[in-house]
Amino acid sequence: MKIAVFGTGYVGLSLSVLLAQKNEVVAVDVLEKKVELINKKISPIVDAKLQSFLSNKKLNLLATLDAELALKDADFLIIATPTNYDPQTNNFDTSSVEQVISLASNLEFKGTIVIKSTVPVGFTNKINTEGYSNVIFSPEFLREGFALQDNLFPSRIVVGGNRVASEKFAKLLLDAAEKKNVPCLFTGPTEAEAIKLFSNTYLAMRVSFFNELDTFALTENLNTKKIIEGVCLDPRIGGDYCNPSFGYGGYCLPKDTKQLLSNYQKIPQELIGATVGSNRVRKEFITQQVINLNPQVVGIFRLVMKRNSDNFRESAIFDIIENLSKRGIEIIIYEPTLRSTLYQGKKVLQDLSQFKKVSNVILANRWDHSLEDVRYKVYTRDVFYTD
Repeated sequence: MKIAVFGTGYVGLSLSVLLAQKNEVVAVDVLEKKVELINKKISPIVDAKLQSFLSNKKLNLLATLDAELALKDADFLIIATPTNYDPQTNNFDTSSVEQVISLASNLEFKGTIVIKSTVPVGFTNKINTEGYSNVIFSPEFLREGFALQDNLFPSRIVVGGNRVASEKFAKLLLDAAEKKNVPCLFTGPTEAEAIKLFSNTYLAMRVSFFNELDTFALTENLNTKKIIEGVCLDPRIGGDYCNPSFGYGGYCLPKDTKQLLSNYQKIPQELIGATVGSNRVRKEFITQQVINLNPQVVGIFRLVMKRNSDNFRESAIFDIIENLSKRGIEIIIYEPTLRSTLYQGKKVLQDLSQFKKVSNVILANRWDHSLEDVRYKVYTRDVFYTD
């Protein structure tokens, strides 16, 4: 099979590497630097498994800026371009997906189009009623930093759309995966879109639940860790995804919860809106906790949301930085992935020792052993030392 993949973020690149084990894959991006890195077998994103496969596996993979080259004689077109949430329209900005589909149409592409980008509920059906009959939707369930690992050992494969095309695409994923007996679910495209949004909203709700538990414990001077351990001993609740944080963030959860809430405009609900609101309240609570320490200089240890990641898009720490700045508190940042001395008007220190010395209080969403010598300065809600 020849497969064209548009977009080389963690979704597109991990799929490209996964499928290039047994297929010809041409990955398209608009950034020349990313294309050059991939062709040099260097991952432009932090993902240890991804880098290992690029370095050591025999892959039939080419990265290019040339969309026409990628689509020529391709059997599948996978779209993994960004769909950021637009607060002005209360919807995902799907223009990048629509542009790729329009390009494919202009080039008379005859294969199957698979949307991997997260889209509003009903988007794929809308596209298919506009004259495209070969578009299916398959949600991704990947963790940043572990995207290829999650493709190799998927929790499930969901494909929505034409059954024949859906089964062919699922087989591509199954043949490339290392996990055997992966559950496969075939649905309509709208159900598949809903599965993606409800899955991420449940995860956001769970994060918010344990954050509110932590807020209660802090306020009442109780042991957060012991309460969570006791709650999670119930097998119906389980011990995953229960470590308190400054709030949920990252590329998916903030935008997916807002999009699902937007889809509820004429449908009764309380829980979805409460999940979105809870995240805001948590960040306000954390802000006040830090203010109560009376710091003059607050150091931000990493902008990334979790370990083994280089992405700090929609990181919860940004709202806390803004809240503290409004109170006149000086903010400095330590983030090794930044090369500039300023970020959004805040001073960036590259020297960790200097950062520790200057900071009165250090905010760390996740604990790091490099902070051990200044533990007394560190404010974190990481009680399990996990993501």
